Amino acid sequence: MANIGFRILPAPRRAPAALIRQFRNVVVAHLSDCMNRLPGGDGLDPMHKGGHMLGQAITVRVPPGDNLMVHKAIDMAGPGDVIVVAAGGDMSQAIIGEIMTTLAAKRGVEGIIIDGAIRDSGAIAANKFPVYARGVTHRGPYKNGPGEINVPISVGGMVVCPGDIVVGDEDGVVAVPVDIAAEVLKAAKAKAKEEDAVLAAIRKGKADRAWVDATLKAKGCDF
Repeated sequence: MANIGFRILPAPRRAPAALIRQFRNVVVAHLSDCMNRLPGGDGLDPMHKGGHMLGQAITVRVPPGDNLMVHKAIDMAGPGDVIVVAAGGDMSQAIIGEIMTTLAAKRGVEGIIIDGAIRDSGAIAANKFPVYARGVTHRGPYKNGPGEINVPISVGGMVVCPGDIVVGDEDGVVAVPVDIAAEVLKAAKAKAKEEDAVLAAIRKGKADRAWVDATLKAKGCDF
């Protein structure tokens, strides 16, 4: 019988590199909008100096305050991978710090997401290696296990499956399943063009705001 809760599953087949590259300049907010604002990763904030994150998910589930399987995930990961860790949102112990992020960056990992805490926040904030987390504590982790790698997880209320395309920017993170990635990408690019047109109209003083009163009237507001 499989040792459920303490196991490493095979990585899924990688998505075409050409598809992933097309997400490079797409913002998280547009991707979220085009999935009806349901995915989120709430509370997972950028801890690094800034910059875009893009890659495919290696998922990790660990007990609160334990990072044994995160170490293994870093050893398994490489260019094109984002390590996404479900740590229960626990803030009592940090899951990663400067040593682990430096090792991950050296291996070519594209970023790390922790549904929990980090430490060495000053060093992480001074670097561009993407790190997203709930917050900071100086208390370090244990290395006892158990844990799982390459299983479906939930981080910040967002389901992430192994191999999902993960995008991060200043607003947070979002995961896009590969089987709908092309559709979401097309919609997000259209959304960007639509918003660019709105911004251009605002700058020219030609913004059409009639929709506000129309919406209020349709919803029965007295004014």
